[in-house]
Amino acid sequence: MTYTKFANTDIKLSSIGLGCMGMSSAYGEKDDVESIATLERSIELGINFWDTADIYANGLNEELISKVLTKNRDKIFIATKFGFRMKNDIGDSFSGEVYIDASPKYIKEAVEKSLKRLNTDVIDLYYAHRVDLNIPIEETVEAMSQLVREGKIKYLGLSECSADELKRAHAVHPISALQSEYSLLTRDVEKEILPLTKELGITLVPFAPLSRGLMSNSLEVNKLIDKDFRRNLPRYNGEYLDNNQKLSSEFATFAQNKNCTSAQLAIAWIIAQSDNIIPIPGTKRRKYLEENVEAVNLKLDSKDLETIENILKKYPNIGPRYSQRENKFVKSK
Repeated sequence: MTYTKFANTDIKLSSIGLGCMGMSSAYGEKDDVESIATLERSIELGINFWDTADIYANGLNEELISKVLTKNRDKIFIATKFGFRMKNDIGDSFSGEVYIDASPKYIKEAVEKSLKRLNTDVIDLYYAHRVDLNIPIEETVEAMSQLVREGKIKYLGLSECSADELKRAHAVHPISALQSEYSLLTRDVEKEILPLTKELGITLVPFAPLSRGLMSNSLEVNKLIDKDFRRNLPRYNGEYLDNNQKLSSEFATFAQNKNCTSAQLAIAWIIAQSDNIIPIPGTKRRKYLEENVEAVNLKLDSKDLETIENILKKYPNIGPRYSQRENKFVKSK
């Protein structure tokens, strides 16, 4: 494993982290035994950065992680998020009715619940999962900064915010990490967010770096079960799916020529975009974890990057990343 400087600190985080959402929600049936084995294996492989959120399986993902985190607390930099709330106690952000609450009052409640579920005294990185349109970002960040002063969290993060919101938030209290979807198929952050994070010394944490499996060239879309929320995403249907499968196939051919897998090449491409990036590919299986970590050793030169750009240009009809339901919670980057 290689390691990357975290924001404006001396902390070294593994050059890829582990996204834990899929262990408990969104991507079909869960397997707690294999997920725990995957968490344990990640430590053996040198990964020291895990990502979760209180909304994943309505808190169950944090509880699952705690089974391994508790006995390895000194080895893991744990990140979790707040902001999504259920209108009832059924489902999670992918299957239930949700809204955003980043109010100071709710933040106090949310952090206590996450601390309890994670079975820890302090959260290393605490994100506002989305910006609350009813609350000025300054109020949200000021409430989060109070948690730093109380010793309940160490560093502040935002997820899926605009460049203007990031600037305003950072003026209230240093923002150490910005999480957004960033992949070969989702590149909005390149316009303003990525340059701004570099300017401010903020770590960019891309989630879904494999485009939710599309760029792995191993996903059998027709076998996705009803519980898998990708079934309803535009990129997995119709003309968009046809485009993306052709793109993935040609990308896989190039990966083979590089003696690596599509997943490794896609992650390596993300890492190559900037020295302040730490992607968090998610998995609940050891075999994919072991495959993903090899990406840190794959070096791409300018010719490789140009070849990838040319492949992408041939298949521009990738489609929107979210359906209308999810898209209402995402801002333009």
